[in-house]
Amino acid sequence: MPRTSFENLLEAGAHFGHLKRKWNPNIAPYVFGEKNGIHIIDLNKTLVKLDESANAMKQIAKSGRTILFVATKKQAKKIISDALKDTNMPSVTERWTGGMLTNFATIRRSIRKMADMNKMATDGTLDTLSKKEKLQLSRQRQKLEHQLGSIANMTRLPAAIFVVDISKEHIAIAEAHKLNIPTFAIVDTNSDPNRVEFAIPANDDSSTSIKIIVDALVSAIKEGLEERKEAQVANKPQDRKEFAAEETKEEETEENSSEPVATEAEIPAEEEEKAKGPKDGGRSHKKGAPQRR
Repeated sequence: MPRTSFENLLEAGAHFGHLKRKWNPNIAPYVFGEKNGIHIIDLNKTLVKLDESANAMKQIAKSGRTILFVATKKQAKKIISDALKDTNMPSVTERWTGGMLTNFATIRRSIRKMADMNKMATDGTLDTLSKKEKLQLSRQRQKLEHQLGSIANMTRLPAAIFVVDISKEHIAIAEAHKLNIPTFAIVDTNSDPNRVEFAIPANDDSSTSIKIIVDALVSAIKEGLEERKEAQVANKPQDRKEFAAEETKEEETEENSSEPVATEAEIPAEEEEKAKGPKDGGRSHKKGAPQRR
């Protein structure tokens, strides 16, 4: 079943491309035609690519991995922030910091520094500092919060990234390629769809077009998260049964090990003879073994 309909995409203006003179020749397979000097995107192909991307994102979310959403365009910032509220997926909506993926260890240190500053504000350490030091720390924290606040919970590299405009977010795309991270993107007629693994041909300047595509993708992510949650709940009773079985087995082993040990009088005569060893005082030799003389 399609994530959205042809009519919804048409009403959202997802079919409007850029001026004909600004097009990228690699987008030709997704162009339906031209009207008044503007390229028209084939929405049938948009639907196919949107479903393909949504299904891939659903599987990533179901496996418990994260998808980083990147949209620093004015039209897309609020759409991304609102859509991801219930998904716990990270996003970058202000400015892409160079090295956010390729130099992730340094970024994590900055995030930890921001967390330490937040802790200082809550445990009263900040009150022991001078007014000047407080002001400096406050400015540093605001700067870090502005740049990295939306990825504060991202403890490892994302499994994939989604970009609204690959021409504007070319640095993010380049870093993802360097680390072999799969990329999803809305691709307009002025961009090269071959630069991303999952290209969704559509208008990336219209807020209504961006919203309908982002909502479809986020809906798929929520489905994946829900299925993961259901699978975890379904596995819990089985885990409890296995745990109970192991406990029962351990108890039986303990009971068996606590049986009374036979006393010396109860040991059979044959076993007593074996315990004493050979009658020749331990000087018996294997058959055919050379004897010392």
